[in-house]
Order: sequence, then C-alpha cells, then structure tokens
Amino acid sequence: NNNNKVGFLPTLENPDTDIGLCGWLLVAFSILLMLATLPISIWMCIKIVKEYERAIIFRLGRILRGGAKGPGLFFILPCTDSFINVDMRTITFDIPPQEVLTKDSVTVSVDGVVYYRVQNATLAVANITNADAATRLLAQTTLRNVLGTKNLAEILSDREEIAHSMQSTLDDATDDWGIKVERVEIKDVKLPHQLQRAMAAEAEATREARAKVIAAEGEMNASRALKEASLVIAESPSALQLRYLQTLNTIAAEKNSTIIFPLPLEMMQGFIKH
Repeated sequence: NNNNKVGFLPTLENPDTDIGLCGWLLVAFSILLMLATLPISIWMCIKIVKEYERAIIFRLGRILRGGAKGPGLFFILPCTDSFINVDMRTITFDIPPQEVLTKDSVTVSVDGVVYYRVQNATLAVANITNADAATRLLAQTTLRNVLGTKNLAEILSDREEIAHSMQSTLDDATDDWGIKVERVEIKDVKLPHQLQRAMAAEAEATREARAKVIAAEGEMNASRALKEASLVIAESPSALQLRYLQTLNTIAAEKNSTIIFPLPLEMMQGFIKH
C-alpha cells in the first residue's frame, strides 16, 4: 500500500498532458477563438484566487501539469478549461455527541471538536468527492473506536492522551485526501443520571469515612496529650492548684457571675460520716 501511495501521488501532481490529436485541435480552436474575440475574451480567461485559496485547473477533464494555481492571477482557455477553488484555511467542526460503550461496559455520551486544513489541494479534489463530509464522518467513527478501548476512569482522566490518539489516527487516514488534522479536543463526557448519583454517593461515603478516621486520630492524640499532662501534674502537686486557678480565671472572663469551687472527695466523705 505504501508503494502504491508513493507512486500515485506524483501522478496526480504531474499528470500526463497527452490529450491526443483531437484534444490538441480543440485547444488550438479555443486559442483561436480567444484571439478572435479580444479584448472581450480576456475577461473570461483571467481568473483571480485569494491568498487563502488554490485553483485546480482541468483541461479537457485532465488536471494540468504543475498542480494547484495561486494565489493571485492565472490564465485559462475558454471552452476547454474549468477550475475548482479549494479553501486552504483551517476548518473547525463539532463532533456530535456519540453514545459509546466503554471497556468496563458503561454507556457514556462524548462529543469533541476537530481542527483540520487542506494540505494538498490536488489530492483533496481528485481523490475524494467531499473531503469535508468524509472527515466529519471519519472523526465520529474514530471517536467511538478509540473510546471503546478505554474504561470510564481513563476517559475521565486521560482526555489529552485520547485526543492525541484521535489526532494521529485521523491524520494518517486523511493523508491520501490531502487533509492535515491539526488538533482534536474532547469537549464533554456525559454520564447517565443513575451513574452520577451512584458516583456521588460513593464519593460522599468516602469523605465520611475519611472524616471519621481523622476524628478518631484526633481523639487518640488528645488522649495521649492528656495522659502526658496528668503525669506532669502528678509529679508536682502545686501544678494542679495552678491549673485550678487558671480555670477559674477563664470562667470569670467568659461568665463573671458564675464561680465554681471544686471540693475534694475526701472532704465530702468527712461530712457524710458526721
């Protein structure tokens, strides 16, 4: 296939101009007709293409040697020549949302956008009827094929890799059409509502479990700190009295009408015995 492709491209760009004796007679007659009707015929022979366009000239149905013409002025013969203008600017189109079954059997709707341009005007005219429509259909098929080999997690996280894979596949497939695919982007991935609710519930449960673990770790650290504090207070009896006074100071600052006096249990037992 590669050898056929290499041999086919130069044939289109430099076609055989041998149109036969009858063809040359028609061309000579066209030139004589043009000369006989000067200067009126000059307006039919001179054509202009814009900077972003190229013209493919057909003479008696054959593409002229030299390929596309332009930009600027070019010359055609009346009656025997015709031409087709090809826009060389970058074209953008949206890929309609495609229902895709992923590798892990999840149905998602994915759409995207493709940027392409005509790289070889001769191939775009001679090798395919409608390059734009063909590129659009191929983009839809490629999107489904590429996403069908991915699971849901990969589709949601590896959009750049999927877009690059699509761009490479489209560029190779449209090379024979003279099309250059410059960029592919994945726009949106729509999940079924039931799957969205299930994923939201799973994420909420994960967050709650993480919060409980963090709270338990905090209580464990607090209990360790209280244990260390109790050991320090046990080594110094005056530390408990200072802590008591500090607590009274804190209570007085917040609610100065309330004062709490803690009593030792030994004192209360003495009153109960009497």
